[in-house]
Amino acid sequence: MATLLVDPNSGFCSKTMTFHSVRPPVSLPPEYAPVSFIDFLFCTLQTSPPSPTAVVLIDATSRQRIPYSELIFRFGNLATSLRARFGFSKGDCALVFTRNNIYTPILYLSLLSLGVIISPVNPSATVPEILHLIRLSKPVIAFASSDSAHKIPSLKHGVVAIDSVEFESLMGSQSGENENRGIKVNQSDVAMILYSSGTNGRMKGVALTHRNLTAAIAGGMRPVMNSPMVTLCTVPLFHVYGLIISLRSMAAGDCLVITGVGGKIDLRKMYGIIEEYRVSHVALAPPLIVMMVKDTTIMDSYDLSSLEVFLCGGAHLSRSVIQRLKKRLPKVQLAQAYGLTETTARVFSTMGPDETQVEGATGKLMPNCEAKIVDPETGAALPPSTPGELWIRGPLVMKGYVDNEEATVAALDSDGWIKELIKYKGYQVAPAELEHLLHSHPQVVEAAVVPFPDEEAGQVPVAFVVRQSGSNIDESKLKEHVAQQVSPYKRIRRVMFIDSLPKNASGKILRKELVTKLLSATSKL
Repeated sequence: MATLLVDPNSGFCSKTMTFHSVRPPVSLPPEYAPVSFIDFLFCTLQTSPPSPTAVVLIDATSRQRIPYSELIFRFGNLATSLRARFGFSKGDCALVFTRNNIYTPILYLSLLSLGVIISPVNPSATVPEILHLIRLSKPVIAFASSDSAHKIPSLKHGVVAIDSVEFESLMGSQSGENENRGIKVNQSDVAMILYSSGTNGRMKGVALTHRNLTAAIAGGMRPVMNSPMVTLCTVPLFHVYGLIISLRSMAAGDCLVITGVGGKIDLRKMYGIIEEYRVSHVALAPPLIVMMVKDTTIMDSYDLSSLEVFLCGGAHLSRSVIQRLKKRLPKVQLAQAYGLTETTARVFSTMGPDETQVEGATGKLMPNCEAKIVDPETGAALPPSTPGELWIRGPLVMKGYVDNEEATVAALDSDGWIKELIKYKGYQVAPAELEHLLHSHPQVVEAAVVPFPDEEAGQVPVAFVVRQSGSNIDESKLKEHVAQQVSPYKRIRRVMFIDSLPKNASGKILRKELVTKLLSATSKL
C-alpha cells in the first residue's frame, strides 16, 4: 500500500478508494497457529492478572458475586464435567436458550475450551423459529432456563436447565485437572453460530470463528487502569452485542454486573444497581436512552456519580436525544458504535472523551479493518462524503452462513468484503423475510417492506402492499398474519396499501421511492 496516498485523518486511500483504520493495529496470532479464543483470553489475563478476590461477575437480582478465583474454578470443573458426562467432540454444537444469567458467560468459556460451538438463541423465539434454527446449527444439547426448556425439541443429549441443581453440580464437581488437554482448536474453527437475517431471506446461521472473537476482543481492550471497570450489561447475552461485552469484560479481569433482560426495563431498578455497585460503564441499546431522557426526574433520587461511559449500539440515536442526555449527564461519555452480527459486533466505534464529543458519530474503524462505500447500482467504489452501500473487510468478518453457500456468496465477495437491514432495537430484520410472509397471504399480490426512522426503536419495518382485486383485507389482519409467525421484534408496525409497486426497467423494486412516499405521507399526518 502506498502510505502517502492514505489520508491520516480519514484513512482514505485515493488509489484503492478504500478507508483504512486509523487506530493502531492490533497484534493477532499467526493465522494458522493453533490458538483458540480461550488460549488468547487466559494469556491476556496472565499478562495482567486481577486479584484472586476481585469480583468478575455479579448477579444484580440475586446479589451473587463470583470472584476471579471462583470463575477459574467453576470454568475448569464445568468443562471437565461436560466432556465426561456427554462425551462432547470438537465441532459439536450446543444451543443456549436463556435470558441473562450469571452462569451464561462461564458456560460460554467452558464450551469454547472444548471446541464445542455455542449457539445462543433468543428465548422469545417461537417454536417454528426454534425448529428452523436447530435445522441450521444441528445442536446435540441445549442449555436453557427452566421456564423455557419446554420449547426445545428432543436432542441427542437432551436439555440441561442452567438454573438447576444439576448444572450447579457440574460446576462444583472436582475432576482431573488436565482432562481437557489435547483438544486442539484452530483459529479458523467455528466458535459460535449466531442468527441474522443477513441481507435478505429467512434467518441464517452466522459462523463466527475463534479468530473473529480474538480480533473483536483484542481490538476493544482498553489500557490497564488502576481500578477495574464495572460494567452493567442491560443487553441480552444471546445477542452479539452482549456476548462480546461479557467476553471482553472477563478477558480484562473487569467486573460485569448482569441483570435479567425481558420485558420493559425498570429505570429505578437500573439506577439502583448503578448506585449500589458503583457502575462505571453501562452497555445499553438506544430505546433505553430514549426512556432515560423522557423521564430524567427519576435520576434525581439516585447517586450516579460513578458513571463514566454509556456504551450504545444496535440502532440510530437521534441528535435531540443525545443533546438531552448530555444536558442531564454532562460528565458521562456516550460511546456509540455500529456493527453487525456478521462483523462480530462493532466495526466502528467512538472511544475516549474526544471522539465521544462528536454528536451522532458512530466512530472510527476498529483496528485492522477496512471499509469502502459502493454504488449499489454499479458496484463502483465511491469517494468520501458520497452516499452508498457500506462494505467491510478484516478479521472481524464472519466465516460465512452455515450450510448456505448461495447466501454467503451474496454477502461476501471473493476479496473478503461483506456487503451491507432494518434494525429494530438492535435486532436485524430482513425485509425479504417479512415480504415472503406477506406474499403467503392469498389476498396479497405484491409486497415490499422498507425501514422507517423511529426515535425509540431506531427503525421499524413498514409494508407496502398491493391487494388482490376486490379484496378488502385491512392493516390489522395483515399485521396479525405476520405476527403469528415471527418473534415480537420482527412484527410489521404499519401497512400502507398501494395500487402498484414502483419498479425500474429490469423489474427491481425502487425502495427509495417507497421511503420517500412514506416520509411524505407521515409529514401530512
